[in-house]
Amino acid sequence: MAEQQLVSMGFSDDIAAEALTATGGDIIKATEWILSHKGSQENSSNFNRISSSSGSPTAATHDHHPSPPPFQPKIDRFFQFQSKPLTPTLVKPMGVAIHEEEEDKEDEVPPLLRLTKRPKVLFESEQVKKLQKKRPPHEPLSERMRPRTLDDVVGQDHILAPKSLLPSAIDCGRLPSILLWGPPGTGKTSIARAIVNTCSGTEGGGSTYRFVSLSAVTSGVKDVRDAVDEARRMKKKGNKRTILFIDEVHRFNKAQQDSFLPVIEDGSVIFIGATTENPSFHLITPLLSRCRVLTLNPLKPHHIATLLRRAAADSDKGLSCFMGEMMKIEVNDECVEFLSTNCDGDARVALNALEISATTAAARMGMARGSKGELGDDKGNC
Repeated sequence: MAEQQLVSMGFSDDIAAEALTATGGDIIKATEWILSHKGSQENSSNFNRISSSSGSPTAATHDHHPSPPPFQPKIDRFFQFQSKPLTPTLVKPMGVAIHEEEEDKEDEVPPLLRLTKRPKVLFESEQVKKLQKKRPPHEPLSERMRPRTLDDVVGQDHILAPKSLLPSAIDCGRLPSILLWGPPGTGKTSIARAIVNTCSGTEGGGSTYRFVSLSAVTSGVKDVRDAVDEARRMKKKGNKRTILFIDEVHRFNKAQQDSFLPVIEDGSVIFIGATTENPSFHLITPLLSRCRVLTLNPLKPHHIATLLRRAAADSDKGLSCFMGEMMKIEVNDECVEFLSTNCDGDARVALNALEISATTAAARMGMARGSKGELGDDKGNC
């Protein structure tokens, strides 16, 4: 085995056998023995050739010190059965190598200097966190101002009155499957979410209902089946019922609407659908037979005005939330009246228009302050 490895490295059979005999069968020592003897033989042959070719004794005296043999590294790294394992060489990107060099330089810095640097980094990170907390929210005003409970919902008194269907069903703990039909911005999604929060706020309600929201625009039958399977597991595991809310339910075709029938029939989920189209024309009759259709009316101007004033006064989710501490926002009655009478009963349109108006007013105020500062500096900080 060892002799075959030496032969495969390019040595002859005689030299390999002689080297193994001289070194006791150790292949590493045998290879070094071959290289050292081979180098000495080449040096002696070169010296004899030079001395025989030179005719003058002076040339021989000048060349009696032969040139040293070329450097031959040890070949321990060619063998896998050596005693010391080889450390793998990892090829790192330039950024990593530079980072390691910077860490080595940091270790060379005296301890006092290192202590003065680190608190500065911690202080900067705390400042970054504070700035991140003060950043304006990404949700529009209409999304932030959604009511949390049914008591916060403005308008729709015909279905949210104390003795009407929804409050009575919540008080009795017998919430039926319903369809919310109404124009955009009348509170269909808000009412569905407020029902869950209201049920959670009642005694024992927090452990009996969970809310799952899907949109017919982006979901399909597979998503509905997954939600129903999870609802059945939760019902068997902890006796928790699932409220399945489907927004824009009229976008489902007849076959997709058929998938709701058995789960509504056996009570696996409490179905709440929201649609802007007439359910009699866009939903199948069996689904209408299993659900109670509740019609939502466009909001009246005084309802919209209540929502606008609430958004202007709320410091946590309203207009002051995205403006921060830069300036105080005041919404006069003329603005509220104009927005409430020109939004066609759509609360989303009114709230988004109010947010855009506040943003524009804040930008104009900032520009006005900047121009006044420049004029004051020109006049000598007056």
